[in-house]
Amino acid sequence: MFATLSDRLADTFKNLRGKGRLSEADIDATAREIRIALLEADVALPVVKEFVGAVKERARGEEVSQALNPAQQIVKIVNEELVTILGGETRRLRYAKTGPTVIMLAGLQGAGKTTLAAKLALWLKEQNKTPLLVAADLQRPNAVKQLQVNGERVNVPVYAPEPGNGVGNPVDVARASIEEAKRKLHDVVIIDTAGRLGVDAELMQQAADIRDAVQPDEVLFVVDAMIGQDAVNTAQAFLDGVGYDGVVLTKLDGDARGGAALSIASVTGKPVMFASAGEKMTDFDLFHPDRMASRILDMGDMLTLIEQAEKSFDAEQSAKAAEKLLSGKGDFTLDDFMQQMEQLRKLGSMSKILGMLPGMGQYREQLDNFDERELDRIQAIISSMTPAERDNPKIIDGSRRARISKGSGTQVNDVNQLVDRFFEARKMMQQMAKGGGMPGMPAMPGMPGMPGPGKKAKAPKKGKAKRGSGNPAKAAAEKKAKAEQAKAAPSNPFGGGEEIDYESAAAALDLPKDFSKFLK
Repeated sequence: MFATLSDRLADTFKNLRGKGRLSEADIDATAREIRIALLEADVALPVVKEFVGAVKERARGEEVSQALNPAQQIVKIVNEELVTILGGETRRLRYAKTGPTVIMLAGLQGAGKTTLAAKLALWLKEQNKTPLLVAADLQRPNAVKQLQVNGERVNVPVYAPEPGNGVGNPVDVARASIEEAKRKLHDVVIIDTAGRLGVDAELMQQAADIRDAVQPDEVLFVVDAMIGQDAVNTAQAFLDGVGYDGVVLTKLDGDARGGAALSIASVTGKPVMFASAGEKMTDFDLFHPDRMASRILDMGDMLTLIEQAEKSFDAEQSAKAAEKLLSGKGDFTLDDFMQQMEQLRKLGSMSKILGMLPGMGQYREQLDNFDERELDRIQAIISSMTPAERDNPKIIDGSRRARISKGSGTQVNDVNQLVDRFFEARKMMQQMAKGGGMPGMPAMPGMPGMPGPGKKAKAPKKGKAKRGSGNPAKAAAEKKAKAEQAKAAPSNPFGGGEEIDYESAAAALDLPKDFSKFLK
């Protein structure tokens, strides 16, 4: 969604690298590039002016002029201002103290309200709620049927006393749904209302009548993030005509420039509460302004990735796989590898997962062109192996590889690559699991292959050792000089003569846990 904006901002910040001090011209040039980037991303002009003005004012202040790295300080300022215009803090649902919590959805036709109602219901189920979906869109053809189908997909009941297609009174349906929820002990009611192709008086009046009838705890305005500036205009019109408490952005996975998301919260003063970024029912979550700003600046979104992993991964299975890697005995098999791959696929597409990692913006083209079917081919190859072959891939010889390739519908070369990569990956993961770091990275004391505390490292062999003089008298004099020099030198090269407690000294340094990144 924010690919264009992210790339433009990245290019802007590149020009600041290596500068020990920013001049007035540097600040003006950076502000100009940021302004162009935001306008190209379809951000509303008033929001752009406010944003750029705030960045320029802070850039001229002491926090940048006295910073050790002004370029990084500018990135920090832009990040904080992005969080501000995106709404600041994460806004969560307000639940009713007594009776069912009523959530009403409003918006234009085609924004995705009906599908989003089911996504919201599934999300609430994961929060240990018992939602009830209400089909109050009685005008759009098959809207009631669509909600019933979506309700079945997420296993949430749907209250639909009227067939729809122009039949029935949506206000009466919405009012009756509250009593139905109380009778069947549902603690959340989600009302799907009708939309129109444009903002009109009839739409506003019907939505206002439903609001007055049910007195919802939350009114959520559902808007398509791909319609650009019109999303902001529509959001303002609904705010004036009906009023709402928060915004839900749909289709955030689209290829639009995404300025609506950056504009709505600032223009309307209402926070973006939820975001939908995919067709699956699980592609829905709370909108976190700080995480979205981090993604825009290519800093990644590790918190969301961790949260998704915690929900999708089997902790016990992952722990067993980690133990096998740590054992170093080659116990980690292709069966374990396939189980881990299946867990990884529960998170979603690989391009989406990798896109959450910091610095992956520079590989966007490769991520966009990533073939998800490659994982299916890997699974087919492993499934075509016998249990013995999966347990010990070393026994897979030429004839076995030919048989596996035929069974999986792939080439022998594909089997060769998978087996070779498995051994390389297992070796690398074992090294990382034991604290050895990545291959090619300088190891640190205490890591495999390095001396432990108090132990001397073995000197590297560089050719032949220097031979002494062939003259006996001269050799004896050299030996005596070396002995006297060794006697005079303290055992501690830093003075004092005592042995160094390397472990205590290392602890006193208080190095960050991820110190290895500074070695790259």
